[in-house]
Amino acid sequence: MVQVMDILKVAHHSGIEPSMKLLLSKEQQVPGSVQYQIKRYYAQHPWVAEDTGMLIYHYDAKKPANNFLELRFCITGNRYCEEKSCAHCGQLPTEQCSGKHQTVDTFTFHFTSTFLRPYVHNVKVSNYKDDVLAFKHPNAFTKVFSLCGKKRSVLDSLLNNSYTGALENIFVNAKVHELLLYSLACLVDEKEEGFSCKFLADPSGRERIYEAREILLQHIGDPITIKELSRKVAMNECYLKKGFKEIFGTTIFDFYQQQRMEHAKYLLYEKGLSVTDISALLGYSSISHFSAAFKKHTGLKPCELLK
Repeated sequence: MVQVMDILKVAHHSGIEPSMKLLLSKEQQVPGSVQYQIKRYYAQHPWVAEDTGMLIYHYDAKKPANNFLELRFCITGNRYCEEKSCAHCGQLPTEQCSGKHQTVDTFTFHFTSTFLRPYVHNVKVSNYKDDVLAFKHPNAFTKVFSLCGKKRSVLDSLLNNSYTGALENIFVNAKVHELLLYSLACLVDEKEEGFSCKFLADPSGRERIYEAREILLQHIGDPITIKELSRKVAMNECYLKKGFKEIFGTTIFDFYQQQRMEHAKYLLYEKGLSVTDISALLGYSSISHFSAAFKKHTGLKPCELLK
C-alpha cells in the first residue's frame, strides 16, 4: 500500500496507485494567482493513516523568479457515494450501489513569489516565518506536519460547498489564504525548536522519523520490531526511539498500540467484523491478548463495546 509521504510527494500528479480510482479532479491554473489542484480517490483498501500536510519551500538565489511555496495535504476517512438518488441510505448497500466509499483526498496549492510579494511589502522582516514568506531564508526545505482541526475543516469545506461561478472563486480564495496562514504557523525556527536530540536538527534525520511512523501505520496487521524498523529507515535503534519520542511525544510501542486499537474500533463499528477476525487481522496470537490490549486502551472489552 502506498504511504502518505509518497502521496504528498506526488499529490499534483494524476495517478497515485493503479488500484485507486480517481473520482474527482478540480484545478485552477491562473498565472499570477493561486494555483490549486484537488483530487479525490476511491480507496479500495482500508486506510490507516493520519491526515498529513507538507510545506515545500523552493529557493533559488540565482533565479528568484522561480521561487515558490507549495502546500500539499492528504486526508482520509471521508465518504463518497456515486448514487445521488439514495443520499439517505445510511451507508447500507442497495441494488444500485455498494454504499458509500472511503476516499483518499489530495490537495496541492502553489504560491509564486510574485503572488506573495504584496504580503511582505514594506514589512520589516523580523522572524523565521517572515523570512520564508519574503524568500529571505537562504535554503530550500520541506516541512511535514500533522493536521489540526482548523486545517481539516478548511479542506473539508473545499470539498463540500454549494458555491458556483464567481462566488466559488471568492470562497476558494479565502479558504486557500486560511490554509497558508495555518500552515505558516506550523513553521518553527530550528533554534526555537531546541531539539535535545542533536541529529533532529538535520532535516534528513527528522524525515526518517516521519518515515518510521508511516511504516508503522502500514504494518497495523503485521507487527514489526524496532530492530526491523530501524533497518528500514537506516537509523540506529537508540536514535530512532529517542527521536520518535521527542517529535511525537510518545514511545514507538505506545503509538503503535494506539493505532492498532483505533483500527480495531473501526473494524468493529464500520465493518462489523467479529472479535476473532479482528484479532487475527491485527496479528495477535490469541483473542485473550487482543481483548486485554483493547480493554487497556478503551476501558471496555470488545464484546462490551458492541452492546
